[in-house]
Amino acid sequence: MKKLFSINDIENLRIEEIWDLYRKYVNNSQVDLISKFGFGKDIAIKAEKNFIYTKLGKKIYDFTGGIGVLNHGHNNERILKAREWFQKNRFMEVHKNYFSPYVAALSSNISNLLPEDLDISYFSNSGSDANEGAIKLAYKYHEGKRDYILNSNISFHGKKILTSNITDSRETKYFQFQELVKSESFEFNNFESLREKVSVLKKSGKSNVYAIILEPFSASSLLSLSENFLRKTRKLCDEHDIVLIFDEVYSGWAKTGNLFYFMNFKNLIPDILTSGKSLGGGKASISAYTCRKKFFKKAYDNLRDATLHSTTFNGLGEETLTAIEAINTLIDENFVTKSKNIYKIVNSGLNNLKNKYPDIIKEVRGSGSLNGIIINTNFSDKYIQPMLSLIPSKFAKDEYAIKKIIVSSYISELYDNHDILTFYGSNIDLPLKISCPIITDEESLYYFLKSFEKVLQLGTVTVLKNFIKKNIF
Repeated sequence: MKKLFSINDIENLRIEEIWDLYRKYVNNSQVDLISKFGFGKDIAIKAEKNFIYTKLGKKIYDFTGGIGVLNHGHNNERILKAREWFQKNRFMEVHKNYFSPYVAALSSNISNLLPEDLDISYFSNSGSDANEGAIKLAYKYHEGKRDYILNSNISFHGKKILTSNITDSRETKYFQFQELVKSESFEFNNFESLREKVSVLKKSGKSNVYAIILEPFSASSLLSLSENFLRKTRKLCDEHDIVLIFDEVYSGWAKTGNLFYFMNFKNLIPDILTSGKSLGGGKASISAYTCRKKFFKKAYDNLRDATLHSTTFNGLGEETLTAIEAINTLIDENFVTKSKNIYKIVNSGLNNLKNKYPDIIKEVRGSGSLNGIIINTNFSDKYIQPMLSLIPSKFAKDEYAIKKIIVSSYISELYDNHDILTFYGSNIDLPLKISCPIITDEESLYYFLKSFEKVLQLGTVTVLKNFIKKNIF
C-alpha cells in the first residue's frame, strides 16, 4: 500500500506538490483555470476575522466573505467556543431514533425571527440541497398534479442536476444536463413576463405551475427585485395556489442589510424560504428550508410521508449547534446595523470612484455588505484584437473570455499589489464583487477604497497588460 498522508505531512506540503496532487487526483483543469487567473500560487495557513495569512507571509484582506459563507468572519471566537464545548462534552452527533435538542432549538429560533407562520424548518448540507428540498415540497404539496416551476432569466439556485435546471447562469448553460424538472424562465423583475408564463401554462383549465422560485436579491448579478414585482407575484401565487419560494441562501442572515432581504417589505412573505452559507457561521456546512405550516402539513405531516424527505444526517448535531450560536451572535452583535454601515461606506465610496472614473466603472450595485461594480469591457479593436491573439484557444472558446479577463485583471491587481482578495459574479454582467464579512472594520473598508482608486488610476489597458504579462496568456 502506498504511503498515506498524515496531518504533519500535509502541513509541510509545498505549493508545487499541492498542484501536482490536484492535477492527479482532483481536477487538472482547475489548476489551469485558477493559476491562469493569477491565483493558487500561495498557501493559506491561517485565517481570522477578515484576514487570511499565507505561507509566503502575506496578510490578505478578504473581500470575498467566503462567497457568502463568512458573515461572521474567519474563525469567529464565539462559534469556536461553542464547537469546542460540544466536542469536549462528547455530545451525541447523529441518530434518527433520538430527537435532537439542537434541531428543535434551531428550528424554534428561526421561527421566532421570521414573520407570521414561517415555522417549519428542515436542515441540509448546501444551498442547492435546501432549494431541492423546497422544490420537492412544493411539488408534493400539489400531489404531483402540476408540472412546471418558474425561475428568472438571471437566476442562480445551484449546480446539482435538479437545481441547474432552474439556474440561468451562463456557467451552467454550456452543457445541458438532463431535465429533471419542467421549468420556464421569465424576465427578471418583469411582472408581465411572469404573468404571461403563468397564464399560458395551464392544464384542464387550471394553472399548471406548482412553484415560482425567486431571489429577492440576486447575489450573482447584484440586482434586486422591486417591491412592486414581489407584491404582485405574491398576489398572483395566492390567486392560483402557486407555492412562492424565496432563495436567500446567499443574501440571508444580515448579508444585505436586513435579516433577510424580503423583510424590507412589510407583510410580504414567501411560502418557503431557503437559506444557508453564513447560517453555519463559517465553520459548519448547513442550510435550511423554512416553510409555512399549511404547506408542510399537506405535503409531509402524516405517518406515511413523515420521513419522505430525510437523510442520514437529519439528526445534525454539531452543525445545528454551530448555527444556533451563529444566529445568536449576529443578533447579539447587531449584524443588521453593521451590514447597513458597511453599505454606507462602500456604496458611497464606489459611487465617488464612478464619478472620477466613468470610463471604467459603468455601474455601482449592492445592498448591505454585498456590493460591487460593473466594469466597462467595451474597447476599440485597436486594444482588444492584439490581446485576443494571446489568449489560449481553450479560453477563447468562452464567449465571455475577454470580459472575464478584463475583470480578472483588476482582481489580480488588487491582490498582487494591495493584498486584497475579491472575485466576480457568475452572471452575464460579471460584476466585480466586494462581499466582505459583516465584522469587517472601517479601517479595512477605507483601505480597500483607497487601494482600488490606485488601481483605477492605472487604467484598464495598463492593468490588462500587467495581467497578461504576468500570467503569460
